[in-house]
Amino acid sequence: MTSPGPAEEILDIVDEHDEVVGQAPRGEAYARGLRHRCAFILVRDAAGRVFVHRRTATKLVFPSLHDMFVGGVVGAGESYDEAALREAQEELGVRGLPPPAPLFKFLYEGESDGGPGPSWWSYVYEVRCKLPVDPQKEEVAWHGFLTEAELEARLREWEWVPDGLAAYERLKAHRAGRRPAPGRPQRRR
Repeated sequence: MTSPGPAEEILDIVDEHDEVVGQAPRGEAYARGLRHRCAFILVRDAAGRVFVHRRTATKLVFPSLHDMFVGGVVGAGESYDEAALREAQEELGVRGLPPPAPLFKFLYEGESDGGPGPSWWSYVYEVRCKLPVDPQKEEVAWHGFLTEAELEARLREWEWVPDGLAAYERLKAHRAGRRPAPGRPQRRR
């Protein structure tokens, strides 16, 4: 018996207050723009460098774009904390990762052809991974560990997932003790 594919995974559908209002398969949630939950984990190695990767071309959303977070959707009935640890271990290809530290939550609202687009509650975490990584081939086409300065330089050079950029801008504001600027971050190429 084969396990269901990513599009069939059941997600909790939530409202603007992050309260569960129903459930739907991931593919339907994406197609209909149903609000759901995601975990974003910033991973640092023992030297403090940030894990950065390019998503595979087969991803349901944002294929072939770069991301400075690992993570993904929170399954139906799963907590953000459970999803963060599961997703980080799966994408990094490690076992025994310490639980990621929760930092903050925000509502990501993207754009689609100039109008309203995808929307999901996004919980941002951070974790230090001292283990050798072996990223999932189905999820990660390329990966590397970059210093903060290298990451900042690549933000202007590479095409990034828009939700990851939104989370990263909020993370920088969080670290600086200020609120993020209103509006949606621009997609950088």
